[in-house]
Amino acid sequence: MNWDDLRTVLALVRHRTLSGAGSALGLNYTTVARRISRAEDASGAVLFERLADGYRPTDAGLSAARHAEKMEEAELALSRDLAAGDETLSGPFIVTAPQLLIGPYLAAVLAAFKASHPAVELEIRATNDLLDLNRREADLALRISREPGDDLMGLRLATQETASFATPSLAAQIEADPKTPIPWIMHVSADAPPKKIDPRYPNNHILLRFDDMIPVLGATRAGLGVARLPMFLGRSEPGLVQIPLLAPQAYADIWLVGHRDIWRSAKSRKFREFLLPEFRARRSEFLG
Repeated sequence: MNWDDLRTVLALVRHRTLSGAGSALGLNYTTVARRISRAEDASGAVLFERLADGYRPTDAGLSAARHAEKMEEAELALSRDLAAGDETLSGPFIVTAPQLLIGPYLAAVLAAFKASHPAVELEIRATNDLLDLNRREADLALRISREPGDDLMGLRLATQETASFATPSLAAQIEADPKTPIPWIMHVSADAPPKKIDPRYPNNHILLRFDDMIPVLGATRAGLGVARLPMFLGRSEPGLVQIPLLAPQAYADIWLVGHRDIWRSAKSRKFREFLLPEFRARRSEFLG
């Protein structure tokens, strides 16, 4: 079996459908099917059972996938090792960051970095998902977390706090009558209004919950309720004001992280030279 076919076997074991494996590999499903058939012909074994709901690996398929995983790890290690010694300031470089940090804090850094190093093919993946830096889904990541993670190198960019924010009109209404019912806009992980609400404001309930902070911010900006937001986010929104329902509370820090091999590369070092001063100069914006 050639490596492309064996890699496809591994992807199909992981994702169980032709379309899922194709998405992971950047291939259409007919190419995946063709490669699987070619791998079975080359090995002389049936690697998958074709079922109505997907592909189930046989023992031979699982064995092939285990070997493919070792080959994949070796390939990734080689890629990281080569990148660590890369002193050129050109070619692809991927940074991932939460969407809400990009506009107010990362955009200026990206512009300055590109102006100084135009040959670097900078790509930004705006997501809260924890991309796999070992597998080089990104070269550097800005993460909101309690710690950088496992075997990654990390720098704490900022310590954060949260507070309560609302539109000026809703804030004025609550201030005028502290006993008025206070609707909260929350993330789906919350099953009750925030703890430690000032007891002067006793009537709190959850109005809406969202699975992402962008709609939480949008609903709050529309005046639907109060939200607990990171300081940088509430302060950067011109349509919101901080209200005294909650005293500032500790929140997860902002980190820059990367695989220790990639961390040593020239592109990673230069990017940090632009990023770190920006956050150091603005650390107070993240605290109450």
